[in-house]
Amino acid sequence: MNKQDITILPADDHPMLLKGLSDQLKESGFPVLEGALNGAQALDSIVKDDPTIAILDIEMPLLSGFEVIKKCKEKGVSTRFIILTSHKEKAFVLKAKKLDISGYLLKDEPFSEIEACVLAVANGKSYFSSAFDDIFNKEISPQLEKIKYLSPSERTIVRLIAQEKTSKEISDLLSISHRTVQKHRANIIAKLDLPKNVDSLSVWTSENREIILSL
Repeated sequence: MNKQDITILPADDHPMLLKGLSDQLKESGFPVLEGALNGAQALDSIVKDDPTIAILDIEMPLLSGFEVIKKCKEKGVSTRFIILTSHKEKAFVLKAKKLDISGYLLKDEPFSEIEACVLAVANGKSYFSSAFDDIFNKEISPQLEKIKYLSPSERTIVRLIAQEKTSKEISDLLSISHRTVQKHRANIIAKLDLPKNVDSLSVWTSENREIILSL
């Protein structure tokens, strides 16, 4: 797909950033729709104008970038989505993966990276920043692999620990004995290859809370 055939909707709640991005896209030869300053405007424009690509910030008033994407997918729009953000925390990377977003870039990257991403996404490919791939491959994927080895009961207990439930509360919620909960905890620690101390599982669940609660 050629540049002149790729219509783009940029959305960011910072007017200067939005104008700068729009101007750079236009100078590079892309047709650019009027930018949106909040998620609701972005959603309306995507549904009405059906751009090839929407470049969205995550944190915007009224609707977040992720909420816009979710609603657009529910409506069956053909627009493809690129997230342009300052966030590289595990929770955001995981959310982007679950929504099957086409591109994810960080705001401190050069415009040449944005242009490359737009061209790749417009031609049906995915394009993620190296930081995004590093976080997913080094921090998220290994933990997902470990969790695969847990039984359904053990996953339930891990989710409850991630919700900061005590062993007694878990025992009451699941109608099992405190001793059974402790046995499950010991098995989980062994399967996850964690240090054999009282706090290791709580520390691990705290560090990987977003991953656990997304399952």
